[in-house]
Amino acid sequence: MRRKFHDLYRAHQSPVAKEALERIAQLYWIEKDIRGRSPAERRDMRRERSGPLLESMHAWLKATMAKLSRKSDVAGAIHYALERWAALLLFSEDGRAEMDNNAAERALRAVALGRKNYLFAGSDAGGDRAAAIYSLLGSAKLNGIDPEAYMTSVLRRIADYPINRIGELLPWNLFPAASAAVEAA
Repeated sequence: MRRKFHDLYRAHQSPVAKEALERIAQLYWIEKDIRGRSPAERRDMRRERSGPLLESMHAWLKATMAKLSRKSDVAGAIHYALERWAALLLFSEDGRAEMDNNAAERALRAVALGRKNYLFAGSDAGGDRAAAIYSLLGSAKLNGIDPEAYMTSVLRRIADYPINRIGELLPWNLFPAASAAVEAA
């Protein structure tokens, strides 16, 4: 939602987009304050501090939308936000959830940058295998595990490993201490 208003503000210096960005910035300040706390604490603080801001923003978006031509770029950004409002509110009810998908987008950046290289996977099966490897490496990174150390550990074990226990070789199972440290942070 933020990106739509950001792009709109950069293109047209829209006062509505500026106000939307300022309202969203207040939510990010709250997130900065609660980062590192337990999921229960984050949920409670979001309900207390972000909840009223979200309610106010929702009312403002609806009121502003009523004043605009439906074909304007601003109306498009507001419509986008209102259509996804229920999904946006999920972060305020679940302390484990993040307010945005920036972590996922950062994890996928390597895929986007290497897109032309992936044309040479050789076949659909090769592409599927590459996707599985990239997913495992991304999961290792998200769990605070060095991807090279993870792959080295898996490759040393996998030849003699029973297929029905392959889940034990997932990053969070092989390196539980690193995963627990990331979860605690």
